Amino acid sequence: MRTLDQKMNTRTSFEQEELRGITRSVGEIEWLLLIVVLLYHVFGGTTPDAKSEVILAMVLYVIFIMGFRYATFFMPESRWKLAAQTWIMTGFITWMLLFTGRLESPLLNCYLLVIITSALALGKLTTLLELALIVACVAFLGDYSSAAEIISLKYIAGMFAVFAPFVLVAYITTMFASDIRYGLNKETLPKDAEDPTSAVNMRGFAIIADRMFGQAVRHKGDISLLVIECDKLKEINDELGSKAGDALLLALTKCIKEQLRRTDVLARQGGDEFVALLPETPAAGALAAARKVRLAIAATPLMLGGQVVRTTVSIGAASYPQNGSTLDLLLDHANGNLHGAGSGGQ
Repeated sequence: MRTLDQKMNTRTSFEQEELRGITRSVGEIEWLLLIVVLLYHVFGGTTPDAKSEVILAMVLYVIFIMGFRYATFFMPESRWKLAAQTWIMTGFITWMLLFTGRLESPLLNCYLLVIITSALALGKLTTLLELALIVACVAFLGDYSSAAEIISLKYIAGMFAVFAPFVLVAYITTMFASDIRYGLNKETLPKDAEDPTSAVNMRGFAIIADRMFGQAVRHKGDISLLVIECDKLKEINDELGSKAGDALLLALTKCIKEQLRRTDVLARQGGDEFVALLPETPAAGALAAARKVRLAIAATPLMLGGQVVRTTVSIGAASYPQNGSTLDLLLDHANGNLHGAGSGGQ
């Protein structure tokens, strides 16, 4: 059987296609920012003595947009390229604020475009760093008469009023982006047409597992695997036939999914084995999930071939980073726990 790492060769093209789509959207946001600033300038938003600085900034920004895209046209898309674009956007907005009223400028809300871009394309951690950069820029733009003013309640309340919408937009956008990305990933995962459980197959599981595992590694988060084996499938097939075995697998799939979270991914490894990926789940959470699945299945009688049948499962668990630094190592560790658990599971 091929390893998960071998099955993940499809990931690169899939991710590149996603990044190309995001890059196109970021490009449109960049032009939208330029149009907003240009309209503000055309309708008299800038003072006469600052017009040359504003026009120079817009020209340089256009050169950057065009130059950056053509200079990197033949390079693979990457997150760092998107991050660099958001940094330049932040610098451009800060420069414009410097010559259009500083914190009193209506263009202050253009920072929201940076936050939305980062939240949609770069994830929670990078968005948090973008917020920190914007905080520094706003602090630079402030007009202070004394150091005491900076720590006054009036100043703190004013800063809270400025940044509360930014924080809320960042939080809401990252949540929506995460939900949309998860839904799209799950909808596009391939399933085996002949599998009675309609569970994700291992090729589809490898695609989404690689992405979730990569996120856990980048953000130093937790992720866990469960390997679940039906203890009586062979016995049911021998005694009651393959149709009864298929019915058992369907019932098991339904019962397992009911115990897992919406964000967890269940796949069928083949035969009587399933594998479940539990993102943002430490070892203790994986063991709790395994116990919940095992008890639910043991407590659910099935009507197969006119007989009431009770079955059990064996479950092996593994968690990153305690049990391995790759998906293959986690899968090996979970299989080892499974085979050492015996009937009734871990």
